[in-house]
Amino acid sequence: MTRKIRTRIAPSPTGFLHLGTARTALYSWAYARHHGGEFVLRIEDTDVARSTQESTDQILASMHWLGLEYDEGPIYQMQRLARYQEVIAQMIAEGKAYHCYCTPEDLEAMREAQRARGEKTLYDRRWRPEPGKVLPPVPQGVPPVVRFCNPVEGDVTWDDLVKGPITINNREIDDLIIQRPDGVPTYNFAVVVDDWDMAISHVFRGDEHINNTPWQINIFNALGAPLPQFGHVPVILGDDGQKLSKRRGAVSVTAYEENGYLPEAMLNYLARLGWSHGDDELFSREQLVQWFDGTHLSKSPAQWDAAKLSWVNAHYIKQMDNAALAQLVSAQLKKRGIESDARLPDICALFKDRCDTTVALANWAAGFYADVAASDADRAQHLTESIRPAVAALADKLSAVANWDKVSIAAAIKEVLASQGLKMPALAMPVRVLVLGTPQTPSLDAVLALFSRETILARLSKS
Repeated sequence: MTRKIRTRIAPSPTGFLHLGTARTALYSWAYARHHGGEFVLRIEDTDVARSTQESTDQILASMHWLGLEYDEGPIYQMQRLARYQEVIAQMIAEGKAYHCYCTPEDLEAMREAQRARGEKTLYDRRWRPEPGKVLPPVPQGVPPVVRFCNPVEGDVTWDDLVKGPITINNREIDDLIIQRPDGVPTYNFAVVVDDWDMAISHVFRGDEHINNTPWQINIFNALGAPLPQFGHVPVILGDDGQKLSKRRGAVSVTAYEENGYLPEAMLNYLARLGWSHGDDELFSREQLVQWFDGTHLSKSPAQWDAAKLSWVNAHYIKQMDNAALAQLVSAQLKKRGIESDARLPDICALFKDRCDTTVALANWAAGFYADVAASDADRAQHLTESIRPAVAALADKLSAVANWDKVSIAAAIKEVLASQGLKMPALAMPVRVLVLGTPQTPSLDAVLALFSRETILARLSKS
């Protein structure tokens, strides 16, 4: 192909941007970037009754969070109505489309008769003009739709970038409605005009669109427009084995941001959910662009694996700069009404190896800024009468250290262990329960050093 590479993503603002569309957007973006092409964002808002500004805003926010920058857009279909109507008028004039006055009752009667004869239910082309054919009289008060004159013979064949060669006979499809009675175009028509006008060269989309593709190819051909190459990626299945969708089991992209996932992790995981580069599981955005040439896309449905995503996210959290990570954790803390301070990057550095989301990291960090309460079970197990003297001895030692730092705190702990004849876990676990509400934390001296002396003494006093 000698055309400039131009891809697009065209979500409908009838709900949030879900994971399947996000993956398609990622593949489209990566393919364009790999080939030095351009990526277009189009908002398919012709479903006026169900489209909302809130959904549009969420789509744009999701694209921004994922870092899928687009070269053109957002382009809104409802702002292009005049263009669609211009093309339809030309098609009617050229005999490539026609008005149909069938009412819903007419169509249902038609289908009932076909079912009774054991036939496939297809529009019978009763309003399609043909040489020598007498059309029914135009009924009064019935606003017409416009239908496309689909070829009645032959096959539609394309070499799918994912599925390989696909052929569908024209007898399997009927004359598609391309304009509703209110003058608004239908999806299968508007998408063709858009892809034509925007010089889209490659279309990646979910394989639920395979059945739409023959109509679209026939419309492209009727308009004399160059065909894009199509690549239909398999669906993503949820835990129940059913397709993730807006109506079933899907979670919005922005919900993952709110729940503490990193965009780098989401891109990495989504890319591997239907595409591979050898055995590589973890790779950067730059590596994805370098490798994604449109090959190695799976033909089989992908299984969403929340545990795998969390593993990938944990990797990126560990790799992230502590100051940058602290900004994300600070935002999570603010949702809880907690203001952080300059200690937060060091807190993140200490705890990030234990966390798979910034929410989990905020859970740890919260204990440094707000009161904690250990469970009754932990208090009963670790804060026994026999250990309280050692806790009190540690408090005395810590109150007297000259410098409040990790080295001095570690020395004080060792002195208490020696004087009380204890092993580290016997003292460390009850101290952790008092300080952070849990018996398991990173190194005790490192944890205590991130608190003020006053806070530690106050919490130890509650033994």
